Amino acid sequence: MIDMRMDGRCALITGGSKGIGFAAAANFLRAGADVAIVARRGDVLEEARAALAGEGKGRVVAIAADVSKAGDCARVFAEAEKALGRVDVLLNNVGIHAANPFETVTDEMWQADLDLKLFSNIRLARAALPGMKARKWGRIVNVLNSTAKAPRAGSAPSSVTRAAGMALTKVLANEGAPHNVLVNAVLVGLIQTDQWVRGHAAEGKGRSYDEYIGEMAKRVPLGRVGTAEEFANMILFLCSDAGSYVTGTAINVDGGMIPVV
Repeated sequence: MIDMRMDGRCALITGGSKGIGFAAAANFLRAGADVAIVARRGDVLEEARAALAGEGKGRVVAIAADVSKAGDCARVFAEAEKALGRVDVLLNNVGIHAANPFETVTDEMWQADLDLKLFSNIRLARAALPGMKARKWGRIVNVLNSTAKAPRAGSAPSSVTRAAGMALTKVLANEGAPHNVLVNAVLVGLIQTDQWVRGHAAEGKGRSYDEYIGEMAKRVPLGRVGTAEEFANMILFLCSDAGSYVTGTAINVDGGMIPVV
């Protein structure tokens, strides 16, 4: 029997107010963990905290911050550690998909993408690792994108930043392994999140949301777009003791869409 309990564990989740981060927080709470969720917008974050409060007996802490900034990363970790007592699990789950023709990507766009999607992961992992190593137990999960493995034309800067995140995952996994600190990446294919709602509003062209999603689903071998809850289930497995022999991997949760294993 697979036991995916998280009793007594404390998790820090960036991008935790909606979508995958919110679903992961709900899963952790139901499994017995305490959770700190991070997002930029305080009002949306408070709504998420209130909604999550009934998902389990654990504590839910909300921290408003912009993790693309070094100072905010340091503050987020300090506040989470103070509120929860420690950080056993770090879920790096921030970033929007920025995809443009290479020649149109300015230095400022490159730097903004790196600061948000790569340096936030670096800074928070650097803060979390000492305590995880000392306790001989830790989990870091980096949420990446399918373009990390299969970059295509017009996918910069995200594909490059996410590929760097995959390399970071492997480095951290190798360094954490002797201390029972497991580090993995989970790659998003087509998963319904708030970004899809915004995409439909911008590109719907008279189609209903279901029609918009249905058109996208034609690209997926399973014939449908995944849910945030399905994606979060893999995260819970990797962070629980059920996933205790999995580290250094980049797992596709994509309905078979990503062409690279």
